[in-house]
Amino acid sequence: MRIIVSLLLICSCIQSIYSQATIKGVVKSENNEAIPYASVFIKGTNIGTETNNEGNFILKDIPYSTYKIVASAVGFSQTSQKITTAEGNINNIVFILKSDTQLEEIELFGARNKRAEKLETLTRLPLAPNEQLQSISVLSDKLINQQNALNLSDVTKNVAGVYTFATYGNTKESMSLRGFRGIPLLKNGVRINSDFRGTGVITDMAGVDNIQVLKGVSAISQGLGGDLGSVGGLINIVTKTPKFYSGGEVSLRAGSFGKLRPTFDVYGPLDKNETVAFRIAGSYDRADSYRAIVNSERMYINPSLAWKPNEKTTLIVEMDYMDDSRTPDPGTINLGTYDVNNILLLSNNKFLGFDSDRSSTLNTTYAIRFDREISDKLTVKAGLFSSDLETYNESVSLTQGGGRSNLPLLEATERYRQYRAGGRKDNNSVLQLDLVGKDVETGFLKHTFQIGVDYRTSEFSNDSYTTTYDNGNYIDIIDVRETINNKLSSNVGVALNTNGASGSKTKSYGFTIQDKITINNWADVFLGLRYTTLERTKGNFLGSSLTGAKRDDAFNPLVGFNIKPTENIIVFGSYASNSNPRSSFYTDINGNELGTERWDQIETGIKSSWLNNALRFNITSFYTSSKNLNLEAIDENGNSLGYYMKGGEDVRNGVEIELIGRVLPNLEVIGGYSYLDARYKDHVSYYYNSRPMNTPKHTANFWARYAFTNSLDGLSIGAGAYYLGERPHNVWSRNYTHTGVVPGVKPFDLKAYTTVNLQASYKLNEQVSIDVFGNNIFNEIGYNAYRTSYINRIEPASFGSTLRYRF
Repeated sequence: MRIIVSLLLICSCIQSIYSQATIKGVVKSENNEAIPYASVFIKGTNIGTETNNEGNFILKDIPYSTYKIVASAVGFSQTSQKITTAEGNINNIVFILKSDTQLEEIELFGARNKRAEKLETLTRLPLAPNEQLQSISVLSDKLINQQNALNLSDVTKNVAGVYTFATYGNTKESMSLRGFRGIPLLKNGVRINSDFRGTGVITDMAGVDNIQVLKGVSAISQGLGGDLGSVGGLINIVTKTPKFYSGGEVSLRAGSFGKLRPTFDVYGPLDKNETVAFRIAGSYDRADSYRAIVNSERMYINPSLAWKPNEKTTLIVEMDYMDDSRTPDPGTINLGTYDVNNILLLSNNKFLGFDSDRSSTLNTTYAIRFDREISDKLTVKAGLFSSDLETYNESVSLTQGGGRSNLPLLEATERYRQYRAGGRKDNNSVLQLDLVGKDVETGFLKHTFQIGVDYRTSEFSNDSYTTTYDNGNYIDIIDVRETINNKLSSNVGVALNTNGASGSKTKSYGFTIQDKITINNWADVFLGLRYTTLERTKGNFLGSSLTGAKRDDAFNPLVGFNIKPTENIIVFGSYASNSNPRSSFYTDINGNELGTERWDQIETGIKSSWLNNALRFNITSFYTSSKNLNLEAIDENGNSLGYYMKGGEDVRNGVEIELIGRVLPNLEVIGGYSYLDARYKDHVSYYYNSRPMNTPKHTANFWARYAFTNSLDGLSIGAGAYYLGERPHNVWSRNYTHTGVVPGVKPFDLKAYTTVNLQASYKLNEQVSIDVFGNNIFNEIGYNAYRTSYINRIEPASFGSTLRYRF
């Protein structure tokens, strides 16, 4: 009898061991849209998972029993189901999550812990922003709409340490970060403008899903850095993609200075099986200015198409088209000497240029993205991205004379007016192919990794124009105290100079591997290595001529760690390097190559979340130094000597602090502060410890939005402030290196300023809402400048209203 009982007990144990089930299902929204990265777990156990890109999930090796399965996702209300696995596998569980509108709209990232659209195109790792080793901020379209932001500078003010370098007469947006001017601007992961100086372009927010700011060295994911600003970081503008449910929005904005802006956004499936979907967004924008004669007009459209032939495969095709035309505004002048800030507050009814001045930008980008799930842990991703940019400018050029102008020096209130024209064509493309793994186990280790290759091309040409005058080498002389003639003389001629054209063609191949190794619940290690080979095949640009082809390559490593002492705190640290192959083409006075410039970055900090992940507080410290820096050799008159010299050392270090999220259920805040110590060290041209131009030591930002309930339900108000500290308008140099520099004289500082914005929004119902807003309501006077060429006032107080209809 004992033997029989023992056998029965053994059989029972065996059945208990081997009687296990698999649970499969999908998590969807009320609109029947799959919810990726939703959390699914069995209550009372440590068994759980997250959904994939298609909203599907699988739970394996579940012992037979009765369970309560819970599904949740940020922006949605949690739900649960009771199931019994005694009868075997369950393959068709469907969770429908209801939208929690208030929760969804209050987060800077759009939805907490959700990976932003196309973030993997930038980082190439399937991790949420807070999980990435690099410092990344993602600004959602919800935030853009709430703040009624229209341009990059409006949006990126929400990120600590980002500031405008220059606007070049309000015709471009050049952004800076961590003391490096003109960080690269990308759209859907591809360069828009390959100008190494990072002059930037104009963009439109109507088709933007989110804007991603990656701080610091990005050589691992984006290749070698050929820009002055590459080491500081980059900005990726991500456009909207199709949705597999029907909806949309139209809006009309009107405001100060003749602003009129209608927009539309329509999306939905194209077939009954919901395997094909479309989206098309666009806008028309026209405006005058506080400055007389200045105006702008723009048309923008962004169509896209998505195809899901099955649950594991997605193909998305996108296009983005913008045609912008505007009046370049030279701004005002400084009445003081090079070292004295005496910027003239020019009357708004005065314009220093001509009414025929015009700057046009035509930009078209294309993207094809393909995703294929090989298994629940492995995915193949491929993408082809391209950008075509054409710009043309005809406008006045002002100079006081003296220095490099070869004109007699005028009085402080006088300027020579010359005329210039220029055109540029810029074509960039990126082909990426990645194998991505998520939580792949090798023993006790888990790996989230990326192995990829990419092929990048960049080709540009600058058209040179020759201007002829009937009065020597300038049009006329103006005095800002007098009436200014704004009609361009018919005796001024502009002709294309085919002998003066310049350009360059570059292609590069890259191999990248990244691995986030999870050792246990509190420790992750990041390892990354990129090899890039670059070939420049022709060109003559800014004194750097090249005959035939030139090749260079580089290895860029990334190492780092995440330590989690508690569930809500991550301590991180990293080392990364960045290389500039363009510099390897330069030679010294003896014809010897100077070698590739390199920057090394060390970054460390704390990322933390509080109040049940509703509030995040991050602090980051960074140190960046240069190696092998070189500068063009020039004579005392500022003329190139045809060779380069070892330039010296640049050092940037600082601290960035960010507070993001909700302090109350209906109160959201965004706050940031940046301290930046940027210095030139052992330099052949710049004085020791002098600061790079337009580099502030302090920046700060704050935004708060409160949503009322009960009797005031539907009403929300917001207020924000932005502070930009004082910064040198030019470089402090021992010799002539750039326009406007006075050798041996310290440049004056642009004064610090603080702007304050107010917003109010009221939802009449679920479909109709109206916003009213005021920007720079205290009419703060501040300036951005590019050397002495442009001194542009920030926009004075302006007001407007936006009416939205959602369907």
